[in-house]
Amino acid sequence: MEVDEQIRIFHEFIEQNYHPQLLEAVRKGQDSLVLNFSELIKFNTEICEEILENPEELLKAAEIMIKEFDLPKKIDKFTVRFTNLPESQKVNVSEIRSKHLNKFIWTEGIVRQKSDVRPHVTAAKFECPSCGNILNVLQLDKKYKEPVRCGCGRKGKFKEISKELVDGQGLVLEESPDELEGGQPRRINVFLRDDLVSPISERRSSPGSRVKVCGWLTEVPITLRSGGQATKYDLIIEANNVEAVEDSFSELLVTEQELEEIKKIAFHPNCLSLLAQSIAPSIYGHEKVKEALVLQLAGGCRKAHPDGVVTRGDMHILLIGDPGSGKSQLLKRLSKVAPKARFASGKGASGAGLTASVVKDEFLGGWSLEAGTLVLANHGFAIIDEMDKMGKEDRSALHEALEQQTISVAKANIQATLRCETTVLAAANPKFGRFDPYDLIANQIDMPPTLINRFDLIFPIKDLPNREKDEQTASFILNLHKDPGSAVSDIPSKLLRKYFAYIRQKMRPKMTDEAIEELKEYYISMRTSASTDEKGIQSIPITARQLEGLVRLSEAAAKVRLASMVMKIDAQKAIELIDYCLNQIARDAETGKIDIDRLSSRITATQRSSISIIKEIIDALEQQRGEKIIPIEQIIDAAQEKNLTKEKVEEILEKLRRSGDVFEPKRGFVQRL
Repeated sequence: MEVDEQIRIFHEFIEQNYHPQLLEAVRKGQDSLVLNFSELIKFNTEICEEILENPEELLKAAEIMIKEFDLPKKIDKFTVRFTNLPESQKVNVSEIRSKHLNKFIWTEGIVRQKSDVRPHVTAAKFECPSCGNILNVLQLDKKYKEPVRCGCGRKGKFKEISKELVDGQGLVLEESPDELEGGQPRRINVFLRDDLVSPISERRSSPGSRVKVCGWLTEVPITLRSGGQATKYDLIIEANNVEAVEDSFSELLVTEQELEEIKKIAFHPNCLSLLAQSIAPSIYGHEKVKEALVLQLAGGCRKAHPDGVVTRGDMHILLIGDPGSGKSQLLKRLSKVAPKARFASGKGASGAGLTASVVKDEFLGGWSLEAGTLVLANHGFAIIDEMDKMGKEDRSALHEALEQQTISVAKANIQATLRCETTVLAAANPKFGRFDPYDLIANQIDMPPTLINRFDLIFPIKDLPNREKDEQTASFILNLHKDPGSAVSDIPSKLLRKYFAYIRQKMRPKMTDEAIEELKEYYISMRTSASTDEKGIQSIPITARQLEGLVRLSEAAAKVRLASMVMKIDAQKAIELIDYCLNQIARDAETGKIDIDRLSSRITATQRSSISIIKEIIDALEQQRGEKIIPIEQIIDAAQEKNLTKEKVEEILEKLRRSGDVFEPKRGFVQRL
C-alpha cells in the first residue's frame, strides 16, 4: 500500500470517528491521541495488517496525516497511540523471539524498575564548513552519530547546528507471577518517550504497578569492552502506549448483580461466621483465627490528622503455632482470596527483597530503585510465612513498614521514601519447634519484642491432644481425601474477593459514642484491674497500641456489615478477639492477671518486682553489715520473709550474675558491681 493511500485511509477514519477528540487534544496542548484498534479493523482490515507488520512507518504516516487537518493551533509533533490490540498479538515476555522484531505486539507485566527521565537525541543537524551544506543525521543507536562525509568530499569535523531531544525513560517489565508455570519470571526493557513520561502517566507506571504495554520490538547493539560490536543483541520494546491494568482494591468494578449478592451476604444475620466459614473451608477448626482474618481483609480506616500524623488502618496478624496445625494452608488460601496479595517465605526472603533495593541500572546507566514485596503489595496484602527463619537484619527492615507504613531508602545517592500501606499476615513456629505450656510465650518466639508488639492480634495455635476434637478433625480430613469436592464454601472465591474489595473501597464507618464508651470502659478496667497486687507488683495489662488495635477491629466489624457507623456490637466483637488473644498469650500463671510484658519483654512484671526486692535486700544488708560482700544464706532468709522461695532467690541471683549486676568473689557470697 502506498504512503498516500495510507494517509488517506487514516484521514477518513479519524474524520469519521475521532475528529472532536483530536481538536480537543490539540486545544489542551496534548501531543497524542489514543485510537481503538478494534474500530480500525472494522473500518479497514488491510491497513491494520500493515500496522501489525510495519508499525514505525505507518505511525509516521499517521503523524503526517494529523498535520493536514485544520487544527486550532500549529503542532510540531503529534503521536497516534493504539489501544485494544487483538489477542493474537499478545506475547508473554518469556516467549519473545527474534521473529517478533519490528512487529506491533503487546504484553502485560509488573513494573520492577524505573529509571529517571532524561532527554535523548533523536536527530541532529550538521553544517559542512567547506560548502555550507546542511546534513541531517537520525540518531537511532546508543552511540551519538556524526556524518561520515559530505557531498563536496569533506570527511569529518562537521559543525553541529541543532539537535532534537525527546524525554526518554526506561522501565524494566517483569511477567506476572500468576502466568508462570515454574521457572523464574523473565524481564524486558521498555523505552518510553514523549508524553508517555508525563507526570500523569508516571503514576501509572510506578514500580509495583501492573501495566499493559503496546509497542514494537527493536534490537540494541551491545558494544564489547574492546570497542567492537558483539554478535549478541539486546531486546527492547519501544512503547507506543502504556495502560495500567487494575488489580488493586481502589478501582475494582462491581456489577449491579454482584452488588445485590454483596448486600445479601452483609445483611445475613450472622455474616461474620458465614464469611469465616467461606474463607478456608478445607481447613478444620480455628474459628477465632478465621474471624480475625475476615476482619483483617476488611481493614480499618486510615486517618490523616491536621498535624501530618497518619494513623494506619491496616491490621497486622501473627500466627504462632505448632507444626502441622494448618498455618501455611491458611496463609496460602488467604493469598488467593485477598486482592493484590504477595507471598514470601522465611529463608527465601531478605530485607532488601521485602522492602526495596537500589540496583545498578544497566539500561540507562546510574542507579535505580527496585521495589520489594511490601512495596509491590501497597494497598494489598503481604503474606510472610516462616517469619522466625528470617535473619535478624532482614526482620529489622520490617519495623518501619509495619507501623509507619513507609520504607525509607538512603543508598548510593538515592534518598527515597516509598509508600507501603500494606496489611501483613505472618506465621512463625515457636523457638524449639513446639510450644512449652509452662514457659513464657515471648521466650518461645524467636523474634524481637518490638516487632511482636506491632502486630494487632497474635494467635498461638496449640496442637494439644483432645479425644473429641481429634476425632472430628480426623473424620473431616479423611472425608476431604475421600471426596475432594466436599469442602465447598457458601460464597465463591471470586465473589469473596469482590466483597472485600468493595467494602475496602466504599466503606468509611464513623465511631459512635456507645462504641467509644464500650472500648474506653474495657481499656480502663483492664488498666486498673492489674495495677498493683499485695506484693506491690506493677503489671501492665494493655497499652495504647492495643487500644488502637481495638478501634481498627471495630471499624472492620462495621465494614463487614456494610454499616456507616461503628455500633456497640462491633466494639464488643473487637474486645472479644483482643481479650481472647491476651488471655492466650499474656496471662500470668502466678497472679492470674493479664500482663502485656509477658509478650513484649522477656521479663514479666512479677519477675521484675522480684528482682527489685532482691536488689533492695542486698542494699539493706550492705548498710547493716557495713561491707560489700554478703552471704547468700542471709539474702535467702530475708527473702523468705517477703514470700520468695529459696529456688526463686537462686534463680534471680543467677539472672543478676548473667546481666553483670552482681558477682561471686568467693563461694556462697555475692557482691554488687
